[in-house]
Amino acid sequence: MRRSDGIALAFLAALAVASPLRAERPILAPVPAIDAAPGSKLETAIFAGGCYWGVEGVFSHVKGVHLAVSGFAGGPRDRKVDYERVSQGDTGFAESVRVTYDPRQVSYGTLLRIFFSVIADPTTLNYQGPDHGTQYRSALFPLNGEQDRAARAYLVQLGRSGLWEGPIVTRLERFTGFQDADDYHQNFLSKNPRHPYILRWDMPKLAALKTMFPALYRDRPSA
Repeated sequence: MRRSDGIALAFLAALAVASPLRAERPILAPVPAIDAAPGSKLETAIFAGGCYWGVEGVFSHVKGVHLAVSGFAGGPRDRKVDYERVSQGDTGFAESVRVTYDPRQVSYGTLLRIFFSVIADPTTLNYQGPDHGTQYRSALFPLNGEQDRAARAYLVQLGRSGLWEGPIVTRLERFTGFQDADDYHQNFLSKNPRHPYILRWDMPKLAALKTMFPALYRDRPSA
C-alpha cells in the first residue's frame, strides 16, 4: 500500500467516527418477477454500490458465492487505474465487486435482491452513506443478455414497489472490463472487523443479511 493510500484510509476511519450519518436502513426488496435463466456452471456478476469493502464483505457471506473480488469497473477499457487514481473521482470508474457464483445455489435475481436490500440504496445519486463521488455510484454491469434482461426488469420493479421515497437512480452500464484492487483491499471486512469504518457502515449490512436472508447466510466467507 502506498503512503497516499494510507492517508486516504486514515481519513475514512476518522470520517467513520465523526460522521453524524447513520448506516442505510435495510429495506427488504421484492422477489424478482424476472430472473436470469440459470446455467450449469459458475457465473460472474459485477456490482457497484459504494465502498467495495462492504459490497465484497456481504456477498462473500452469501451461500452459493464462490468468490467476491474488490476492484473497479465502468471506465475506459484501455485505462489502468488503482485506488488512489479512482478516489479522485474523475476517471469514470466506480468501486465495484466481481462476484463468482453458482446459479444452481443462488440466482442472479437473488443477488440483485440482496444487493438492494442490505448493500446499496438505489435512490442516492453518486454516493452511498458517507462516501460521495461518481466512484461511489450504484451501478449494475450485465455480462450477458440474461443478466441485462433481469437487471432492467428489476430496476423497473423497484421503482414501482413504493418501498423507497425517492426515484431509483442506480445505473445500468455497459461492461468495459474489471480491474482488481490491490491486495490490501481484498477481504477487508473479514481481515479488519474492528476497523472504525467497517464497524459503523458495513457490519450493520452483514447483520441485515443474516437477519433478512437467513437461509442464504453463511458464517464463513468465501475465499
